[in-house]
Amino acid sequence: MTSVQPLSAKAGIATSQTPAATSLHDLVLQSLDEDQAQEVVSIPLEGKSSVADYMVIASGRSTRQVAAIAQKLAERIKQGGFGHVRIEGLPAADWVLIDAGDVVVHVFRPEVRTFYNLERMWAFGDQGAA
Repeated sequence: MTSVQPLSAKAGIATSQTPAATSLHDLVLQSLDEDQAQEVVSIPLEGKSSVADYMVIASGRSTRQVAAIAQKLAERIKQGGFGHVRIEGLPAADWVLIDAGDVVVHVFRPEVRTFYNLERMWAFGDQGAA
């Protein structure tokens, strides 16, 4: 199993993560699902980075949907008691970064996501990563 996990394969959440990180991670995945984000991928960062516990990458169909997904996610994180998030890239909404501390979320338009290919960069060194 590679570290890059599609949303449908998220059943095995790492048990070494803090409960708060797991709850935040679950909230993020649920929010993205409710807002019909496409191609949601969760990447555990344990052993790869000290920046966060998870990186979640998703796509929106348009700049309008990317912006809406990011804004709703930020609201849900705040309402869930996880504090304020930092958002970058909202005005253009081609690539929006939502930094929620333990979980970092990237929401892209499909063309921009293909260009940057973050999944491949963070899967470097994992078995089965192409």
